[in-house]
Amino acid sequence: MDLKKIDTERNNVESRDFSSMSIKDSVSLMNKEDIKAVQCIEPEIDKISKVIEYTSQALKNKNRIIYIGAGTSGRLGVLDAVECPPTFGVDYDTVVGLIAGGENAFVKAKEGAEDSFSEAEKDLEKINFTKGDVLIGIAASGRTPYVIGAIEYAKSLGAHAFAVVATKNSEIKNHADITIEVVPGPEVLTGSTRLKAGTATKLVLNMISTISMKEIGKVYQNYMVDLKLSNKKLYQRGINILRDITSCDEETAIKVLEASNGHVKAGIVMILLGVDYETAVNKLDNNNGIIDEVIHK
Repeated sequence: MDLKKIDTERNNVESRDFSSMSIKDSVSLMNKEDIKAVQCIEPEIDKISKVIEYTSQALKNKNRIIYIGAGTSGRLGVLDAVECPPTFGVDYDTVVGLIAGGENAFVKAKEGAEDSFSEAEKDLEKINFTKGDVLIGIAASGRTPYVIGAIEYAKSLGAHAFAVVATKNSEIKNHADITIEVVPGPEVLTGSTRLKAGTATKLVLNMISTISMKEIGKVYQNYMVDLKLSNKKLYQRGINILRDITSCDEETAIKVLEASNGHVKAGIVMILLGVDYETAVNKLDNNNGIIDEVIHK
């Protein structure tokens, strides 16, 4: 393979003196380069939006979003996936992150795992991947065999398979239904895609998971109304959300949270419509769990 043709492998002329720079100059350079990780996303907004139409529909149909990647790309997928249950109140099988080499590879790299086409198929079979699920393959270089193998397996089942890469016109583009190409340019440290490429990729994954969850009613206004109140900080956040949205006092918020078993979304409906917990839950169940639909009927 000719790595020189891959954007993530090119040398950055701005950082050629990086090894001899002062600490302050090094920080300034990295900060300047990191701005490109945000800027490179705008040209891909249409593609990202289209992918989210599929991922949100999968969730509405009680199917899953599956991230899959190797190395840093795989870790980013796992990171985004594991944050969904506490943030949106979904179970750990709703958004799943798979990394080449298995869970242990998250903290200790498993050399060579990314080079296997067949291992991806085995990993997807283990989680009972079906055609109703949506696959997001993540590969900064756009050529990772493990990710290509996953995409091909998903498509063989009739599933939608997309990709997020950090280079233009990559091999994966020939396999995925849609390839999101966020290209922030060569890294400060040549080839180290945990830097700008990783940052740009995580921003895209943030969009996919957050907006997909918003589309299925896990957000009201700009609050995470299905969060799990699993510690003191989150319990207080639940109180604050109720107070902000309904303009109630803290005492009322606490009483409603107790009556709703810590279900913030139901608590909001209880206060806004003046109903009990059971009625609030029934109204949510009859309106796809979307508060906007409940209160505007």
